[in-house]
Order: sequence, then C-alpha cells, then structure tokens
Amino acid sequence: MDTKEAEDTPYRKIIHVDMDAFYASVEQRDHPELRGKPVAVGGSKRRGVVAAASYEARRFGIHSAMPSAIAARKCPNLIFVKSRFDVYREVSHQIREIFYEYTDLVEPLSLDEAYLDVTENKPGIPSATLIAREIKKRIKQQTRLTASAGISMNKFLAKIASDYRKPDGIFLIHPVKAEAFVEQLPIEKFHGIGKATAAKMHSIGIFHGKDLKQYTQEELVRRFGKSGRHYFNISRAIDHREVNPNRIRKSMSAERTFDEDLEDLPAMKQAMDPIIDKVYGLMKDRQIYGKTVTIKVKFSDFELITRSKTVHTYIQSRNLLQSMAFELLEQVDREPLAVRLLGVGISNLNINDQLPGYQLTLEF
Repeated sequence: MDTKEAEDTPYRKIIHVDMDAFYASVEQRDHPELRGKPVAVGGSKRRGVVAAASYEARRFGIHSAMPSAIAARKCPNLIFVKSRFDVYREVSHQIREIFYEYTDLVEPLSLDEAYLDVTENKPGIPSATLIAREIKKRIKQQTRLTASAGISMNKFLAKIASDYRKPDGIFLIHPVKAEAFVEQLPIEKFHGIGKATAAKMHSIGIFHGKDLKQYTQEELVRRFGKSGRHYFNISRAIDHREVNPNRIRKSMSAERTFDEDLEDLPAMKQAMDPIIDKVYGLMKDRQIYGKTVTIKVKFSDFELITRSKTVHTYIQSRNLLQSMAFELLEQVDREPLAVRLLGVGISNLNINDQLPGYQLTLEF
C-alpha cells in the first residue's frame, strides 16, 4: 500500500470502515466453540434466510440473503445460530463512539459500516491513513473484532478500498493515482454495479474502468438510463457525494421468518407482537416516529403482499402501532394462509432534511 503523503491538495479525506463478517464474528467471539467453524446467523437448516456468514462459511459460497436450505446443502456442517440484534446494536454503538472521537462527520450505512470525513478531525492528525489504523486498533482492543478500512478522496473510492484487502485490511487509493486505479478495476468490483448491469456492460465490450471511460455521458445515459451519469463519473474517479451525518432515514422495520407456517389469524397476531416490540423499540430509542404503518406477509409459496395505513399524527405509542398493524393483518384475505414471514415497518418519519455543506483542503 502506498501511504506516502501528498502535498496540500483540494481533496476531502474519506474513510470507509466495514466490520468483517460482523454478526457472525460477534457470535464466534461470544461462543468460543464456534471459532474456526462455518457459521450462519439466522435461518435454520429447513427454512429462512442467512443474515450473515462467517468467513469459514463463505468458502462454501454461502452469503447473506441466501435461503437457508440452499446454504445447508452447500455446507452440510454449517452451524446455524439465532441472531441477537440487541447485542449487535450494542457493539455497533461502541464502534460508533470510537468514530466520534475523531470526527462528527460520520454517516452510518448499517450496524457494521460507516463513512467518516476526517478532512478536519478532532485530534488534528494530518494523515487519514494513520487515523484509519488507530480506529482499527481501537476497535480490536475494545470489541475483540476486526474491521477493514478504505481511505481515499471520495465515498466511491473509499468503499472500493475497504473491500480490497478484507478481512482485517487497510488500503489507500491515493488521489494522485485514483484515476489509473479505476481504469484497471474490473467492472464487477465497482460498488453499485450489480451482476445484471455488469453482464450488460460485458455484452458491449466493457470489462474494466478504462473500457467504461471510452463512452460519453450521453451514450451511457442512452444505454443505462439516469445511472449512466453516475457511471460516467465513477469511471473517472469522480464522486461529489458528501459524508452526511444526518442521512435521512425513510423507514424503520423488522421482520421474521418462521420455522413452521402460521395458519390462522390468532397465530399471526401472536407472532407479530415481538416484531412490533422491535420496531417500537427502534422508534423510542431514536425518538423517531412516523405516520405510516406497513405490514409485509410472505406465504409458503413465496407470494408477498404488503398493506399500509397512514394517520394524520405521528404514532408514538406501542398500542397504536399494534392496533394499526393488527387492523392491516385482518385485511389479509387468502385461503389457506400458510404464512412463512411477517414484517412491520414505520415510515413517513419526523426527520428534517437539513444537511450541512462541508469542503476543506488538507494534505492526505
């Protein structure tokens, strides 16, 4: 890794920190008997989906969102453990407190990853690379977990860099070398370009960043819609998005896949109660309330339906959240029911869209 510091330049200094196999690593940390073994968090051998997989499980091709039954076939020795989101949130809070000791410009993307803008930072450390090393070290000391960190001049490059040497990696894409780095990068490695888009790009001869760079913005918009503008920019290592500590949350939700199908309304209501508890807990902890309640119901044949209801005032009591969710549940009209998954969400939230501007100039 080239860590040579550049002269004073008009670049922001962005770090992307990504915990390594976070949920599974927490389980292996807390249960020594799971260490070194293939572990899947969530689901069971018969049904459900994998929420996270340990690196030992990933060697078998197991990944998050994979149906548990497929994961079990790929790795017969796979160990399924129940998720403990209260614990994951607590560890995530510990990690976030470390971030805030360096900068207030922290944009969490999930419990296990965040962007940090350390262009100007609280300890006054001139090197983003040194800050990333310190953060990784402190996370390991305080949580006994490893993180990977990517450093660069914008969010796109920092995200690419954090994936580059996982697990427990650190990688700098220096601003001076950024465009050349992107030119040699396979399209599949571009954050935000999925399998379907990559296949479409391959069909027109785009395999690396340098190939993508040959197209004009107009040509890319014609072929890929409004995303074409984004592809035009990132092929040139350009990403103007700021790290937003007040990133707007559009909704909060929770769901559960059941080991046995639910076959009547009383069973569905009983199973939905803990899900309502989880959503209400999120609302209360964050003091974020909404006006729209949505339920999700997935049947054994994988048909998925949603139902929503909006009220004029913010929902601030669990009783109101429950009564609205149950009312929506009573509208589900299908025989036989055979429900395998239930979800509850709250949206139309009381969050203001007030985002601070931020641009400074310091050495990398």
